[in-house]
Amino acid sequence: MTISKIEAKQLLERLIFEDTHPQDWVDDVWGLSPMHGDSCAKLLEAFDCLIELCREEQLENLLQSIYQDKV
Repeated sequence: MTISKIEAKQLLERLIFEDTHPQDWVDDVWGLSPMHGDSCAKLLEAFDCLIELCREEQLENLLQSIYQDKV
């Protein structure tokens, strides 16, 4: 059974941002350096677009690959 995009996004967010909400991460970096914060905002926007554009099967394969590499 394939996981949903919502589940895939949540899992990827936990892997990338750990316990921090993605927008909070952008805001924190922006507070340290507006130049880097702008880059973080663009990365988060790209992340959201990729989640939206990828099929659920592709997201599941990505997650399986990432978790296999961690083990």
